[in-house]
Amino acid sequence: MRESWRWFGPNDPVSLAEIRQTGATDIVSALHDIPIGEAWPREEIAAHKVVVEEHNETMAPLNWTVVESIPVHEDIKLAAPGHQKYIDNWIATLENLATEGIKTICYNFMPVIDWTRTDLKYQLPNGAYALRFDQDRFAAFDLFILQRDTAQDDYSQDEMARAERVFEAMSEEQRAELTRTIIAGLPGRMTDAYSLEDFREALARYKNIDHSGLRQNLFAFLAKVLPYAESASVKLAIHPDDPPWDMFGLPRIICTPADLEILFHELPSPANGITLCVGTYGSRPDNDLPQMARDYAERINFAHLRGVTRDPQEQRSFYEASHLDSDIDMVRVIRHLLDNEQELNREIFIRPDHGHLMMGDIERTTNPGYSAIGRMKGLAEIRGVIKAISELART
Repeated sequence: MRESWRWFGPNDPVSLAEIRQTGATDIVSALHDIPIGEAWPREEIAAHKVVVEEHNETMAPLNWTVVESIPVHEDIKLAAPGHQKYIDNWIATLENLATEGIKTICYNFMPVIDWTRTDLKYQLPNGAYALRFDQDRFAAFDLFILQRDTAQDDYSQDEMARAERVFEAMSEEQRAELTRTIIAGLPGRMTDAYSLEDFREALARYKNIDHSGLRQNLFAFLAKVLPYAESASVKLAIHPDDPPWDMFGLPRIICTPADLEILFHELPSPANGITLCVGTYGSRPDNDLPQMARDYAERINFAHLRGVTRDPQEQRSFYEASHLDSDIDMVRVIRHLLDNEQELNREIFIRPDHGHLMMGDIERTTNPGYSAIGRMKGLAEIRGVIKAISELART
């Protein structure tokens, strides 16, 4: 497996020098300063690549090999008038990346919002902090802060009562912090930051888009992109919707194996693949991650190896657990990925994801979910599993 590490560029609090010390060999990155919808110029891609790789002759080499992500403009998801220019720019970016030797591209098709959490510093019993999604806090925001027009249609009477109790118990500052956490944007986001009013307007644009409509817009987008990906030997890796269910009345269409079956039946191109984000898919108890790792062997072009622990009383609530200590059998997932590599004679890019905020990083400036020590701990755990399984296979 190719051990990779997400790096947000020169402003990332975790430096390339520190990443080298983790033992990772591949960098997952993007040009986050280019506005969504614009093409990434080849010269800027090359310059970013030079920054990553400039010390490779004298130090442990790092190579920029995976993009996460090229944002998909909202007009593409809506098939709005004039959206073809954004598809053309996406294709131009793909081709420029391929010319520079970067041929694995993670992307998502989540409308309006990227990955969503309600708590960025949920304290664990050991004193470290994790990311958390709390369904009652989310409902409190949706019903009583955002005050979405049709929100009551999405909740039972009991859910609304619980949400109201949560809302009433929050201070104004806590309500403001919850709002910032959900809609003000996170590192690596595929959407812009919003004000409440902007967010309401963005949601309103989707009032006539259902699951079928959004899925058809994804298919139309990929039908134009995939021939260029095939020509350039680029592998696409769609990331699941996170969390993997409908939110704010928005349809979400990459959540389950059934969604993937529809995608691959419609577009069987060998360039059409997935990011197996174990934690995202594992946020649903009906997703069997070890089985998915087997079933989609030929489609897994990238993997995020993190786990979640779901609330037994409310299965939509979860916190991001240690990489090997969660509701997901990570050892079996890794074993199947290793089998996939051997059977298909290839290597899969993997990375630790959303590590805990712990030890010295607690007092350090960090991007939520992307501190150094927590991810290094996760990578070390994953590496240990890989080593153990590989050694056992040889005996």
